[in-house]
Amino acid sequence: MRELVINMENISKTYELSPGITTRVLKGIDLDIEEGEFVSIMGPSGSGKSTLMNLLGILDRPSGGTYILGGHDVGSLPESEQAGARNRLIGFVFQGFNLLPRRSIIENIALPMFYAGMDKKERTERAEYYLNVVGLSTHRNYVPTQLSGGQQQRIAIARALSIQPKLILADEPTGNLDSVTSKEIMELFKQLNKDGITIVLVTHEQRIAQYAQRLVQIKDGDIIYDGAMY
Repeated sequence: MRELVINMENISKTYELSPGITTRVLKGIDLDIEEGEFVSIMGPSGSGKSTLMNLLGILDRPSGGTYILGGHDVGSLPESEQAGARNRLIGFVFQGFNLLPRRSIIENIALPMFYAGMDKKERTERAEYYLNVVGLSTHRNYVPTQLSGGQQQRIAIARALSIQPKLILADEPTGNLDSVTSKEIMELFKQLNKDGITIVLVTHEQRIAQYAQRLVQIKDGDIIYDGAMY
């Protein structure tokens, strides 16, 4: 039986707009994702998709419910411990790459490992390994401005993999890329998933969502579909 990477039970999120006025963005989400799954989360603007992504990434706290990630009850962690859990358990890939422009490619990949307290030798060896995984081993001393958008996103993927997380969370990872480069990046995600990496992809594009095996659709704070890609 495969490990349950994500277990969300009755997750809700309410924001206070002004004193005494609140809005409920998520209305009791139940979501289980097993090790090795590739899941796309889709929803229109205002559906609660971004809020759900922030909760999955431990970037925000749920107002109610339970969130277990890789066996850890992260939903109830105090703020002082959330960053540590995030750094250990989740590899992020963002639309805007978020690379440090004055650092070399190898230094960018190694950065999460530095924050995790790994020694320099291990950081460098692991960064070089994942640089090879994404097909850019000859670019180790380049800086991000010397790379194309697709190459920068490959570096961001290598950085996310470097901590060997429980989960890769990709938020609109092809949003800044042309259609040809988007396909190359999604084929890379597909291969990583075949190698056993658990991936949750947040997107508004059906053609990008199609690379996953499972689709979760959210509307008005509720999951309205959770099943095989169609």
